[in-house]
Amino acid sequence: MRVLYRTCLSTILALSLGFFVARWLVQSGGRAVGWFLRRRTHARRQSIFAQVKLENESNKSRERLSPISDDGDWEKVDGYAVGTATNGGQAAKEWVGVIGFFHPFCNAGGGGERVLWAAIRATQQRWPKAVCVVYTGDHDSSKATILQRVEHRFNIYLHSPTIVFVYLQTRYYVLSTTYPHFTLLGQSLGSLVLACDAFSMLVPDIFIDTMGYAFTLALSKFFFPRIPTAAYVHYPTISTDMLGSLDAETGKGLNAGAGKGWRGKMKRSYWHMFAWMYSWAGGGIDVVMTNSSWTQAHIRSLWGANRAKRHRIADVEVVFPPVAVDELEEAIAVDELSEKKRERVLLYIAQFRPEKNHALVMRAFSQMIHKGKSTAESKLVLIGSVRNSEDATKVYDLRLLAHELKVKDQVEFLCDASWPEILEWLRKSWVGVNGMWNEHFGIGVVEYQAAGLICVVNDSGGPKEDIVVEYDGGPTGFHANDTTDFAARFSQALSMSFTDTLAMRLRARSSAKRFTEEAFATRWIKQMDKLVTMSAGLNTTSTFD
Repeated sequence: MRVLYRTCLSTILALSLGFFVARWLVQSGGRAVGWFLRRRTHARRQSIFAQVKLENESNKSRERLSPISDDGDWEKVDGYAVGTATNGGQAAKEWVGVIGFFHPFCNAGGGGERVLWAAIRATQQRWPKAVCVVYTGDHDSSKATILQRVEHRFNIYLHSPTIVFVYLQTRYYVLSTTYPHFTLLGQSLGSLVLACDAFSMLVPDIFIDTMGYAFTLALSKFFFPRIPTAAYVHYPTISTDMLGSLDAETGKGLNAGAGKGWRGKMKRSYWHMFAWMYSWAGGGIDVVMTNSSWTQAHIRSLWGANRAKRHRIADVEVVFPPVAVDELEEAIAVDELSEKKRERVLLYIAQFRPEKNHALVMRAFSQMIHKGKSTAESKLVLIGSVRNSEDATKVYDLRLLAHELKVKDQVEFLCDASWPEILEWLRKSWVGVNGMWNEHFGIGVVEYQAAGLICVVNDSGGPKEDIVVEYDGGPTGFHANDTTDFAARFSQALSMSFTDTLAMRLRARSSAKRFTEEAFATRWIKQMDKLVTMSAGLNTTSTFD
């Protein structure tokens, strides 16, 4: 018996020792790779700083940062939290380092890209000596072309010398079309390939994912444990709502009812396994920001336990996306005179992607047109960016649907519209629409409100919880669930009295002030200050750790 006891004890000790040795070897291996990557990319880092210095000197006499540099609001942002760093001021303007923004589709022109460029603009204002590096797969677009599109699409002006684009050659690995099956897992593992591509070209001092690739941040911690990481989460890769959508009776969204049969059970098991992996990946991120209360609740649910185990004390913070509320208020009047100039147009601003549910909106519009005499002269306008051939095919299918629904003459498509074009439609439209189930936030919805449109949105996600809410004692729009419900709400929005319509428009506009660009920048700088403070312990100008 004593021999058996000793044997068991020896086996347990050997396994424990083996586990700790294996763990040490894996961690040491990761750090060794990180050391090698720092050393390999040091020359490029030095070259980037030299180029930035050269461009700054050559442009010093003629280039100004942007129109916002003289804006009083941005002076407030610029002065936020100065000197709060524990190291005695390293978080102030003199901090020098490389801030890496992982955004493989930076030239897409959607709401996520507005967040990216507004974040970089705020960062440039706060830390003008920092170099903002964007890791992108848009290798067919030059720096000048991308920045010109940013100005054209978002009216955001950036300081060109301190922006550097690192062009990734492996973006193919994160395309959904690459993985006909096990798409979530494939894209997440593919993002690791993309991150390796990024680190092999330049290692940053702070690494921020702004597109939802949480696994890249876990890889960064594996290679570079001391480099601060942050995630701006637009939408959880997987959520409890997604798992619930598999149910045939209650499911919604693209996978509604997909949990039936043996295939459904396998899908459910696969999603639960992926949710565990996603939770582990998010547990080690230093600073986590979400774009809405809905996203915050899901990320806390998914990542909270792992973050607590790894002693990540920073809470998941809501940083509402920036919306051009002030610009819209200046450009578009909402009063009795403007009310008489509006047309009976239903406006939907969203990228042409399946989850945006354009088909539901079109069917509801068709139902309203064919059943209501008072709405027969209404028009539906769909505005969105077309990123690739897949999006172009989606637009083509929607045009066919409009023909099938017999509303082709009353539906207009506007692809890759400029900001002035969007402004004009916001100025003259009557109703603003959002049809996506569990929309993470809804920048377009805030733009509707700021422009004074009557909002009709899906009864879920950010539009329901954060945007189209009661304000000043009254509603700011309508919620809808299905085709019939949307059709009814469209008709209701178009048939309210003059007084009630104007009152709702004014309430919505006042409510939209919660989502200004200044409010975003202030919150963003507060989170960035944490990262810069953490990074201040590193010698950012050294060769490598």
